[in-house]
Amino acid sequence: MSQSTLGDDELFGEAAAEMREDVEAHLEAAWEALPGGDDVWETEAENVLGVLNGLRSALSAGDAEEHLRQAKKWYTLGERADAFEDADDLKAEIEAVEEVVEMLEGAREQVGGLTSTIPELRSALDEAGESTGDEAEEGDEESEEDEEEEE
Repeated sequence: MSQSTLGDDELFGEAAAEMREDVEAHLEAAWEALPGGDDVWETEAENVLGVLNGLRSALSAGDAEEHLRQAKKWYTLGERADAFEDADDLKAEIEAVEEVVEMLEGAREQVGGLTSTIPELRSALDEAGESTGDEAEEGDEESEEDEEEEE
C-alpha cells in the first residue's frame, strides 16, 4: 500500500505543479494581452470623436479576460484540492490582473459615454450658435433701421 500511496502522492505532486504552471502561463498571457500604456496614451485622429473611438478601441482588454478566467479556474481548482503549498503569489497576481482589467472596462464605459455625448453636445452648441446668430442679425437690422430714422 505504501508504494501505491507513494505513486499517488507523486502523481498528485506532478498534477499540482502542472496546475501552478497553467495558472502562471495564463497570467503571463493575460498581462501580454493587455494594451500597452502607449496604446492608450497616444492617438491619431482628426477630431475629438475620432480620438474617443480610438481610445475606446485601445481600452479593450481583449484576450486578457479569457486568460484571467482560465487562471482563476485552475487556481480555484488547485486551492480547493489543496494542491498548492504556497499560492499567495498567484492570488496576488490574479487580483492585480483583475484590477487592471476592471480599470480598462470602467474607462472604456466612460469613453463610450463621451462618444455618444460629444456629438449631441456639438449639435446643441451648433443649434445654440445658429439661434444666437439669428438674433444678432435681427439686432443688426433693427440698429440699421434706427439709424436711418434718425437721419
